[in-house]
Amino acid sequence: MILIDVRSPAEFSGGALEGALNVPLSELQSQISSVAADKQAPIVLYCASGGRSGMGCALLQQMGYPNVTNAGGLFAAAAQLNIRICT
Repeated sequence: MILIDVRSPAEFSGGALEGALNVPLSELQSQISSVAADKQAPIVLYCASGGRSGMGCALLQQMGYPNVTNAGGLFAAAAQLNIRICT
């Protein structure tokens, strides 16, 4: 699973899920191929509340990534995925 935090670098530095990569939503389209070369790989996105990660999921699906999931906001994602938040 590739775990991507689509928040800004400042938000990411304030606390993120352990193992997450920071690819801000505004850079997702241009950076995704370097993060997930295999379009079949499972990708999980999260942000602060789920809005940006939802937009990111839609974008990736349009780009041909079929296995994308919106884990919602940081705290919901941590609980859902059972991953701790690192600061």
